[in-house]
Amino acid sequence: MASLKSSLSSVSAPAKNGNGAISRSDRPMALDLKLNQRKIVHGDAGYVLEDVPHLTDYIPDAPNYPNPLQDNPAYSVVKQYFVNTDDTVAQKIVVHKGSPRGTHFRRAGPRQKVYFESDEVHACIVTCGGLCPGLNTVIREIVCGLAHMYGVTKILGIEGGYRGFYARNTISLTPKSVNDIHKRGGTILSTSRGGHDTSKIVDSIQDRGINQVYIIGGDGTQKGASVIFEEIQRRGLKVAVVGIPKTIDNDIAVIDKSFGFDTAVEEAQRAINAAHVEAGSVENGIGVVKLMGRYSGFIAMYATLASRDVDCCLIPESPFYLEGKGGLFEFIEKRLKENGHMVLVVAEGAGQELIAESMRSMNHEDASGNKLLLDVGLWLSQKIKDHFSCKGKMTINLKYIDPTYMIRAVPANASDNVYSTLLAHSALHGAMAGYTGFTVGPVNGRHAYIPFYRVTEARNNVVITDRMWARLLSSTNQPSFLTLKDIESVRNVYSPKYLPPIKEPIYNGLPNSGSAEEHHDDQVADESSLVNQISGATTKH
Repeated sequence: MASLKSSLSSVSAPAKNGNGAISRSDRPMALDLKLNQRKIVHGDAGYVLEDVPHLTDYIPDAPNYPNPLQDNPAYSVVKQYFVNTDDTVAQKIVVHKGSPRGTHFRRAGPRQKVYFESDEVHACIVTCGGLCPGLNTVIREIVCGLAHMYGVTKILGIEGGYRGFYARNTISLTPKSVNDIHKRGGTILSTSRGGHDTSKIVDSIQDRGINQVYIIGGDGTQKGASVIFEEIQRRGLKVAVVGIPKTIDNDIAVIDKSFGFDTAVEEAQRAINAAHVEAGSVENGIGVVKLMGRYSGFIAMYATLASRDVDCCLIPESPFYLEGKGGLFEFIEKRLKENGHMVLVVAEGAGQELIAESMRSMNHEDASGNKLLLDVGLWLSQKIKDHFSCKGKMTINLKYIDPTYMIRAVPANASDNVYSTLLAHSALHGAMAGYTGFTVGPVNGRHAYIPFYRVTEARNNVVITDRMWARLLSSTNQPSFLTLKDIESVRNVYSPKYLPPIKEPIYNGLPNSGSAEEHHDDQVADESSLVNQISGATTKH
């Protein structure tokens, strides 16, 4: 660590102008090269720390001050006020004898020294992308945490997403003004997609004298935050840039889960229950529920497991087919004959490769760069109706429910409220301690500071060779819809030495799933390659 610090600190501090920024003419090229390096520290026994940037990396003479938390009455009963400087969090906690210690991240929490005085801090908060339960809680806890723990009085809310930095007014945020916003859905700051103009945004930050920027959003938003951080570094500004990951789909890499996910799963139960009631109240009733999950099927999977009323769950990571032996239509007919009704849950990104190219949105993208998908729920519902209508052997009654916007708009539940509070506090502790260019989140239950590039380079996906997916297949008793060739491809990607050869067709889930369990802890890092390999998906990354 010391050698890394010395190498970064060896760059001489360039002259600054009246605004605290490095003058363009005085900015050395060597500084840019040093600042763009990733902070990787290697230790004994295969220990690797993927560290996050610090203000002193490019402002070596930045002063520090005692943390005011040591005089805060609320913390007087805490045995250890501050996180040890050398504390790190392991990314992988299940290892084998003799395994290297592996990758670690810097542990989140308050430090003994801070790099901002309370009356010096001028913070801002912005929300970007789609709505998610818990947004207002995160906003509230950043404001209240800065005010109550660090005595900060100047906090701005940037309205309307990234473009709000240069195209909208700001609002002043105080503990009183945000006191009860956690009881509401949505975001009091409003949000938008796109609108990212790095130069204009950093100009606005510099002109307003802002020195702490809290950016709440998904992977696209975190990519934007990373670019903002790089430009702030390039200008030599004493500004901490912090990301709080937000995605209702739970597809942010590295972290255990994203805020709002628990609420989404809980709220999805209402839609599934309604579909079950509708389907069970008529002859040959089918309830189809479309849930969120553009690239990752976590909501659909967890909602299915929680419900126990679902007969079939379809997600983007697991390709399926409609006709023929072992296909979806055959399973629906079988389940209707057995039970007289069924409930089918489908994630919004599932089955896109099955939809005719002419019906797609011509590969259009929204302002955040997300591919515009056809409504798979409507398409699948119509396909099911057409199949049974043409067959003529069975009359079905199908009801389609899409609760997407109802789920996104609800306030966070108790679990997500607590989680959002921890995220907000971890973020502001990091900013006050001088860390920058990071996003925050729990890694194996411990909150950590994670470099932006780690949460933007890959996406978290359901791994269909994992035990959780096997549990779902066991719960619904649905087919895996994978061919033998697909299964062999999956198994070859995931350490085939643990898996015996397949000798029979797959109709009731992954074969020998008990053997696959032992291999769970040896999954390769790039889980998304599985989907690309077995389904030819073109919507990844």
